Amino acid sequence: MNALVLLVICIAVLVCGYIFYGGWLAKQWGVGENQEETPAHTLQDGVDYVPAKAPVLMGHHFSSIAGAAPITGPIGAAIFGWLPVTLWVLIGGIFFGGMHDFGALFASVRHKGQSIGEIISANMSRRAKKLFVTFAYLTLILVVAAFGSIVASTFGASYTETGAVDYAASVSQACVAMVSVLFILIAIVFGFLVYRRNVPMGIASVAGVVAIVIVIAVGMNFHPIYLSANTWMVIVGIYIAVASVTPVWILLQPRDYLSSFLLYAMLGIAVIGVVGAHPSIDPDLFPAFGGFAVDNGNGVQYLFPVLFTTVACGAISGFHSLVSSGTTSKQLDKEKDAKPIAYGGMLLECVLAILTLCAIGYARKIGTTNGATDIFAGGIAGMVAAIPGLKGLENILYTLLVLTYSAFCLTSLDTATRLGRFMFQEFWLEPGQTVGDVKEGWKKLMVNPYFATAVTVVLGILLGLTGYSKIWGLFGAANQLLAGLGLLAVATWLGNVGRNNKMFLFPMAFMMVVTICSLALTVKNQVGLIMAGTSDWGPYAQVFFGVLLIILAVILVIEGIQTLKTQKA
Repeated sequence: MNALVLLVICIAVLVCGYIFYGGWLAKQWGVGENQEETPAHTLQDGVDYVPAKAPVLMGHHFSSIAGAAPITGPIGAAIFGWLPVTLWVLIGGIFFGGMHDFGALFASVRHKGQSIGEIISANMSRRAKKLFVTFAYLTLILVVAAFGSIVASTFGASYTETGAVDYAASVSQACVAMVSVLFILIAIVFGFLVYRRNVPMGIASVAGVVAIVIVIAVGMNFHPIYLSANTWMVIVGIYIAVASVTPVWILLQPRDYLSSFLLYAMLGIAVIGVVGAHPSIDPDLFPAFGGFAVDNGNGVQYLFPVLFTTVACGAISGFHSLVSSGTTSKQLDKEKDAKPIAYGGMLLECVLAILTLCAIGYARKIGTTNGATDIFAGGIAGMVAAIPGLKGLENILYTLLVLTYSAFCLTSLDTATRLGRFMFQEFWLEPGQTVGDVKEGWKKLMVNPYFATAVTVVLGILLGLTGYSKIWGLFGAANQLLAGLGLLAVATWLGNVGRNNKMFLFPMAFMMVVTICSLALTVKNQVGLIMAGTSDWGPYAQVFFGVLLIILAVILVIEGIQTLKTQKA
């Protein structure tokens, strides 16, 4: 298969999905029929509820949901061949993920911009909400721990055997750290100019892109900060604590909007590489189908359910529903913007997943296989360098792609922290309540944004410093359980208001089966490690939480079925 042919076919399918299926969903649900203002206007508080122009909100949403996952997912699932991954990205993106993200955003907008947990409370039961919010919050703590650790290790300097900084081996880390710090500063300036000095968005965007180029050039040539990973972990904790309670117009909106240009540039470079080099995917190095059961050196991996938990953000991801109903819904200016931002953002992420498959094929051809970052950046840079006259750009492009890849870990970390704060606050609210409704008592402390942020950051950073990797194996299944529950929540709400929700039933059931099967396999494998007598606390924790998640899934599915049986339509 030629990589260019694969890319063109996939983009054509995704465009058709957006126009026809996305448009049909909007009509079925009545998106845009409500002439009332969105929560960003009716509940505007200058901190979390702030209306954003569609391009700015698209930048935030896309930067938050993308991160590194649509790259690492296809790379991890490549053992099954490029065809199963491609089919799941296309089918999953159009009929599962796009609908999931779009539905979560729309439902949240109709519920005062509150999370999936509140939607579950209003349409299923208070108990179901408590279970969901607890599970979602713990998942977000794991995300904060993981991404915090990834960012800290990306920034952290290397050391010699004597304990001195190895400056030669730490240049790339110092470059990434410097660029990231400067990027935050220009985002603050951008937000001030746009929201306080009313600089036109077009002019500000051009100035912002120029500033990004300058920042990258400065960071690659001036990078005096060489700190340990643990020190960076503490600094990152302080940063996300501040960012989580800072008004979105100061940092979150402008930073994510400017970050999106890096992601768009990365997509553009990848497309140029595929179009210019149009390499064929070698079937001996990257077969179309690798088998239903594949031994990757760490045990046998089964296509079902592993494919559907590994390729998450490139097809459907529960984290997306938290973003859609957490930060994006509080900034949506007009209801009609929901489709391009949520459904369109998901399908754009599918394009990134397909480009990653093209990069894998070329990376294997040139022998670049040292980790996800190296595979993606090396494959894309290699394809661009194969275009006549562009070979000299390979090293520069490789560095820029690694920088971009790393930058989105910090973006996702910031968003996950704010979402964790929202979840912690909503846990203590009664049905229909908002944080502003709590005026006194101990609950006032629990819903205080500073207290909620402090708890979230401390738990996340401590877990990141003490070994989140020991339970990270549960994240894939936990994330897809969130997706299944997100689909269930939106389906129950649509049914309760008399709208067509039948399109949710199969995707919801499928994701629940995937989740339970994946969790069962994880528990089985971890019990095997425990029985072998060579394990630490990690397998015990995975068995404990794995069983709890299975019980949670069963309880919520039963409540969801009972709700669906009593609906108007």
